Amino acid sequence: MDICSTRGRPREFCVDAALTAALRLFWSKGYEGTSLTDLTEAMGITRPSLYAAFGNKESLFRKALDLYEREKLSYIGRALEQPTVRGVARALLEGSLENQCSVGEPRGCLGVISSVACGAEAQSIREEVLERGKKAHAAMIARMERAKAEGELPAGIDPEGLTKYLTAILQGMAVQAGAGASREDLQRLVDTTLAVWPTP
Repeated sequence: MDICSTRGRPREFCVDAALTAALRLFWSKGYEGTSLTDLTEAMGITRPSLYAAFGNKESLFRKALDLYEREKLSYIGRALEQPTVRGVARALLEGSLENQCSVGEPRGCLGVISSVACGAEAQSIREEVLERGKKAHAAMIARMERAKAEGELPAGIDPEGLTKYLTAILQGMAVQAGAGASREDLQRLVDTTLAVWPTP
């Protein structure tokens, strides 16, 4: 849907483009590190226009997070639909790798950046990011439990522990990407994780 204009008087800016600019800024600098001045300059709008279209900074971040999940994390849902659990792991790792190495995009993960925010201003944001992460985590645990029940994983494996391990690798890749790790460095993490993946 094109929301670059509204009924009545058209907006003087494209809401989609402005939200994309806000997402890139939050992704680069984190919630706490992004000021309203940063946002209005990056989005090319005035503060009154920002408030009118998106609400306050917190509301804007939530909309940016929705966009991030739709566009950048869609690979998670596709990964969980893979027919084998090793395929699930591979798709998650490779999806993360592609995200971290996208040309022209910020490095790192918006969720990881925001979940470690510690200031009072960011507390509600941190809580929401963590809550959203719990849903994906629960879906991953359910997929690992199914794989164990179907004999794809060793009988003694802990599905939740394996999910936490894989999540730690994915988060670690994001942190390392944000610190400047090369694609080759991250690919080694993918390859090593798959090499030690448990099999029955």
